[in-house]
Amino acid sequence: MEKKFYLTTAIAYTSSKPHIGNVYEAILADSIVRYKKKDGYDTYFQTGTDEHGLKIQQKAEKMGMTPKAHVDIVSQELKDTYKLMNVDYDHFIRTTDDYHEEEVAKAFEKMLKKGDIYKGKYEGYYCVDCETYFTEKDLVDGCCPECGSKVTKNSEECYFLRLEKYRPQLLKYIDEHPDFIQPESRKNEMINNFLKNPIPDLCVSRTSFTWGIKVPSDPKHVVYVWIDALLNYITGIGYKVDGNNGELFNKYWPADVHLIGKDILRFHTIYWPIMLMSLEIPLPKKVFGHPWILMNHNKMSKSKGNVIYADQLTKIFGVDAVRYYVLHEIPFAADGNLTYELVCERTNSDLANTYGNLVSRTIAMVKKYFGDEKITKATKTEFDENLINTFKNATAKYKEAMDNYKVADGLEEAMKALRAANKYIDETAPWVLAKDEAKKDVLKNVLYNLLEAIRIGTVLLEPALPETASKVYNALNTKLTSFEDLEFCKVDSYNVSSCEILFKRLDVNKDVMDIVLAEEAKKEKEEAKPVTPSKEEISIDDFEKLELVVGQILEAKKHPKADKLLVFKINIGTEVRQIVSGIAKFYNPDELVGKKVIVVKNLKPISLRGEESRGMLLCASDEKDSYLELVNIDKCKPGDIVR
Repeated sequence: MEKKFYLTTAIAYTSSKPHIGNVYEAILADSIVRYKKKDGYDTYFQTGTDEHGLKIQQKAEKMGMTPKAHVDIVSQELKDTYKLMNVDYDHFIRTTDDYHEEEVAKAFEKMLKKGDIYKGKYEGYYCVDCETYFTEKDLVDGCCPECGSKVTKNSEECYFLRLEKYRPQLLKYIDEHPDFIQPESRKNEMINNFLKNPIPDLCVSRTSFTWGIKVPSDPKHVVYVWIDALLNYITGIGYKVDGNNGELFNKYWPADVHLIGKDILRFHTIYWPIMLMSLEIPLPKKVFGHPWILMNHNKMSKSKGNVIYADQLTKIFGVDAVRYYVLHEIPFAADGNLTYELVCERTNSDLANTYGNLVSRTIAMVKKYFGDEKITKATKTEFDENLINTFKNATAKYKEAMDNYKVADGLEEAMKALRAANKYIDETAPWVLAKDEAKKDVLKNVLYNLLEAIRIGTVLLEPALPETASKVYNALNTKLTSFEDLEFCKVDSYNVSSCEILFKRLDVNKDVMDIVLAEEAKKEKEEAKPVTPSKEEISIDDFEKLELVVGQILEAKKHPKADKLLVFKINIGTEVRQIVSGIAKFYNPDELVGKKVIVVKNLKPISLRGEESRGMLLCASDEKDSYLELVNIDKCKPGDIVR
């Protein structure tokens, strides 16, 4: 029977650039999926971005851009970060994807028609940062109990999802599937704090903002962002409300595990299962609420200024060292701590000393004592059996840990085995054996065992250290890298190549803190630079030469010969003009029709790739053109003068 495995992460909220605490979840997911692949599973790994909601609309407005332009930037930043960290996902879903928005709207209507969603009136407190509603008794000192932010008191017409109707069914499911919520402490928290008593229905629409998926039968309402976001786990693999599901959905659902942060457990273990029950879809097999990475024992927060970004860490330590640290230092059910000093210490002890030094010492001894001669098993030593048994036991414990998503424990088992290999060097003293020609076969056997230890240890570490594993396999010239090969004496002989230093031993001051402090000083200096105009000052007479008027876009289409250009027909009051503008990267032509814009009317006509352009549209962007906003006018009519 084919072994299938579908894993999702929570989709990242696109309010700002993700820090290492946000990225940890994707690294953890990637390591689990890599492990499953090596164990013979047909895997599918989905991640993505959550792009709707009031918080994003407000953030975009503050930055002077459309919400879509803002989420495009942040979504790409996340993709770039995942690529940097070797997060090898199968699908990246965005909740602004057309297919997702279409199915969310249909799912809402299905639950509405079924009676599981109904219209009512909401009165209570809303946290913009958490996109969550609270009652007054939930608040802590008048603020959000989750993040501490100020809340706003709202009263508006909205739709509600019936939760109490499904509470007994959900409790029964959890009781019959004791591993559904992991770790165990998280399950107890959900039952005791929420499910043990009747639960109020969930407000699932808003009318106070527009950036979201509209309710088809009542377009003034926008679907609650969490309803929208949670459905990604099924829309991303081809779920269709009409039952005409795609091949991936039929193959992989129900998901084997939703990997999420412990702070959003309630949404995934109460609201999400109830939505699935309403839609008559099987529940996922497991929801795993992982712990957090703390910075100096405090939760990372941009407002506190205590965040570290993945690219900052990799510049100093390298990608695999950062992956190893966050995977090794975050236990199964407890938060882990991160500082530059701690990453340096762990990199030196485990990766540079234990693993990297073992590889470099062994290969150096092979080349020194045997040159290009093949290394095979030969005369045994009294220490061989202990080494082989240590790896055998470590491999079994490693697999048990990884099967239960205890990645930190699994990595420690691999590292224990590699420490035993270093001890084996001290016990057998190859440098002493090399002095006695009669012990040449013993020496060869020792080196063979060390090469086997490196091979097996690297197979165990590969889910965490994919780049490093590839280098070591190349140095060993071996293709025996699957879990079926996790035994000593699998390789007949070794013909090793030289190997670069895998992990440089770092000095915490010279190699780490000096660089960090230098980067911080550079950043402060750049932020302190006075803002100077990039062009020479002009007089009022110069400005008066410009004739700026309001125009309304009647037609917008892509330039037939230039991907970056859009061709507009614009009513400027006295006539309709054609204007060509290089904003195709930032706008879909269809979304611009009807908008009122500012036109430079008295610009000399020019031809742009064969299309005449009579005027210019005013836009705003940053210096790098990473985003762009077309200046939009609401109340004026075409032809009105801009003064």
